[in-house]
Amino acid sequence: QVQLVESGGGLVQPGGSLRLSCAASGTIVSFNAMGWYRQAPGKERELVATVPSGARINYADSVKGRFTISRDISKNTVYLQLNSLKPEDTAVYYCNALKNLFGVEYEYWGQGTQVTVSS
Repeated sequence: QVQLVESGGGLVQPGGSLRLSCAASGTIVSFNAMGWYRQAPGKERELVATVPSGARINYADSVKGRFTISRDISKNTVYLQLNSLKPEDTAVYYCNALKNLFGVEYEYWGQGTQVTVSS
């Protein structure tokens, strides 16, 4: 059973920074893709950034130039650096992982970590 555990959320002022971490229970090289999504109150969950294995990193237009996704394979951890935060970035941020085994796709989610941007 794969487990994803997020950490690093909190309250930050506009213009501030946070770094979110997602620690996986297994080796992250076994995943076909990992990424971050977010869900604000009353809104649908949306993609923030993904890092597919062997492919280009994808960012939502709303975070390009401000957020950076990265991986540390030795620590089985994916990070999301959030800079120049805006109030509209306030949401619960979820870590996501996809694994394809013999043609069957498995999707895993973390429990989420709250990011609140407010003065």
